[in-house]
Amino acid sequence: MATLGAWYWSERSISVATVNRPRVEAFYWIAITFSQTLGTALGDWTADDTGLGYDGGALLFATGLAVLAAAYFFTKVSRVLLFWMAFILTRPLGATVGDFLDKPVSDGGLALSRPIASAVIGAFIVACILILPQRAGQHPGQSEAAS
Repeated sequence: MATLGAWYWSERSISVATVNRPRVEAFYWIAITFSQTLGTALGDWTADDTGLGYDGGALLFATGLAVLAAAYFFTKVSRVLLFWMAFILTRPLGATVGDFLDKPVSDGGLALSRPIASAVIGAFIVACILILPQRAGQHPGQSEAAS
């Protein structure tokens, strides 16, 4: 949050569409690094230290993402804010789902091997790409005529 706050204070925007200069790119990559590291730690903490377990932690973060999806479709909340909130929530979700797939059954996991767990997640990603509609975007600063 501090990184996003500093980025906004410096640039008056935290939209990824504005990542077109070295200073803005530095803010972007710092935000990505912190969200990856702290999000994974949050997912591990939620699953291990709160009593929710891996499946409960995954359900908690998936519910948070569902709330954000509802906000996207049914409110006028800033799309940039919703993007960063969703981006941040996907990190602990990924940590808890990954742990759920490969941790021992005695610890609340499914005891799949790391390669099989990776294959399951990879298959899910490919299915999402094939099932969900994709549309090309435009690079920030690129004019409509150049498209």
